[in-house]
Amino acid sequence: MAKFLSSLFKPRAWVAKLLLILVIVGFAAFGYLGYLDPIREYLDSDNFSFNIGDTRFSAYLLVKAVFIVILLFWLVGILSEALENRIKSLRRIKSSNKALIIKAIQTAIYFLAFLFVLGVLGIDLTALTIFSGAVGIGVGFGLQKIASNFISGIILLFEKSVEEGDLIELNDGIIGYVQETGARYTRIETFEGHETMVPNEDFITNRVTNWTYSNSRTRVDINIGVAYGTDLDLASRLIVEAAQEHPRCMETPAAECFLVDFADSSINFTLYFWIENVSEGRMRPRSDVLFAIWRKFGEHNIEIPFPQRDIHLRNPEALK
Repeated sequence: MAKFLSSLFKPRAWVAKLLLILVIVGFAAFGYLGYLDPIREYLDSDNFSFNIGDTRFSAYLLVKAVFIVILLFWLVGILSEALENRIKSLRRIKSSNKALIIKAIQTAIYFLAFLFVLGVLGIDLTALTIFSGAVGIGVGFGLQKIASNFISGIILLFEKSVEEGDLIELNDGIIGYVQETGARYTRIETFEGHETMVPNEDFITNRVTNWTYSNSRTRVDINIGVAYGTDLDLASRLIVEAAQEHPRCMETPAAECFLVDFADSSINFTLYFWIENVSEGRMRPRSDVLFAIWRKFGEHNIEIPFPQRDIHLRNPEALK
């Protein structure tokens, strides 16, 4: 049903558009020649009408309203699509600004179309005040989330805190690239290849990590332990060299290795090094540096220990 209404108000195929034009022209011609007068008089009779305040409603008015709404929304859809394509073709405007302009234009066009329909049908807005309270409350509760997401989307476009192409991470663990910011949701393409629709409200009320907000560089952390008795200065130098030799390792800030703990089974180091573009991924340079550390430790006979425990038998005679 939803697809049918969508195709009716905004047809895509040229055949559908042609048929719709023929139907509109046919109705207009029959109405001009007077062939539809008997139908109009029958539907506009008192048997099919009722009054709300000083305004009279009838079945003819309903049919006329549906016909005008379909025609107007079709024309508005064509105009909105043409303006959207025109705005998207502008290269001097950022994608976020384009989305904001398109959203504002579409809202204004459909609001003016709504007022135009009421004017053509001769409906006075003051006649609807009887239902304004109940309808307002019902619509307020029913469309609360939709309105919240719509306003949140506008806030995001104004703040530019989340834009198309940004790499973001949400509280629930979703990580991916922003592909589109719509009126109700933001479409994110995750590393797994699927697309997730996140309500715009989540970006306003929850904590969001934007890996590419002000810059695209990021730090990679590697924890590694060596056995007791190891030359710690040599181990630290080899760890830093493994990072510096990687082509994606930045010179500034420089890679650093810290001695962090004398643990039960190992002496633990932490390596920090920075890469320039997080959009290219962090796992590959981290893996490459770990491989390089493994090879360097092997060349210098540095052992990476595993947990060991000493067992002291208080009564060894019992084993016999």
